[in-house]
Amino acid sequence: MQLKSFAIICTASILCNHLLAQKDPKTTEVWTPEVKVVTPGKTNTEAPSDAIVLFNGTSGAGWKHKNGDEAKWTVADNAFTVKPGTGDIQSKQKFGDCQLHIEWRVTPNVTGEGQNRGNSGVYLMGRYEVQVLDNYNNINKTYVNGQAGSIYKQSPPLVNVCKAPGEWQTYDIIFTAPRFSENGSLITPARITVLQNGVLIQNNTSIWGNSVYIGSPTYEKHEAKEPLILQDHGNTTSFRNIWIREL
Repeated sequence: MQLKSFAIICTASILCNHLLAQKDPKTTEVWTPEVKVVTPGKTNTEAPSDAIVLFNGTSGAGWKHKNGDEAKWTVADNAFTVKPGTGDIQSKQKFGDCQLHIEWRVTPNVTGEGQNRGNSGVYLMGRYEVQVLDNYNNINKTYVNGQAGSIYKQSPPLVNVCKAPGEWQTYDIIFTAPRFSENGSLITPARITVLQNGVLIQNNTSIWGNSVYIGSPTYEKHEAKEPLILQDHGNTTSFRNIWIREL
């Protein structure tokens, strides 16, 4: 009986303390650690103070081809333009979870149709592609999971907000890398949120695996950080103002 009474007293005491805590605002205040100060850019597209600038308009030194050669793409007029036939380029630094800002432009005199009209791509970790293509006003017909803003051959964009050829466009990407177990099995898939020209087009979308042209996407274990790749698809598409924040 004494043990039962003691239990009742303890329970009452806990409840009393809980009720008192709910009346004291200090019990739900968190003071440390202080949040790191980051200075934002002067505009929505300018790099914040903690960003790594991968292309500043004057040098492609932060990039190379897969064989290790320095990037042969053209640097002019503050833009980094695909030099068809030279191949994809990849960042010298490697990244996992990140916030990426990149601006792209299809040439004003773009020709071709379908997947041959201003095609390029932004590959997170060198394997998960956000498509770049001229799809202004749905004039250029192609499969919707291969149009601009799609996770290539996987998820179409929520809406088409493409600008006309010759106009600069922006991708702001929040990317969470996949997690793998020691034996190589997938624990959690990669996820991606994309804003194109300030409009949400991918909302925390689950990525099904590597972007592939033929067949179904699958995952294969890879390093926690991998390079960013920009694609040479044979079109003179340009990029500028590329910066990234590690998360």
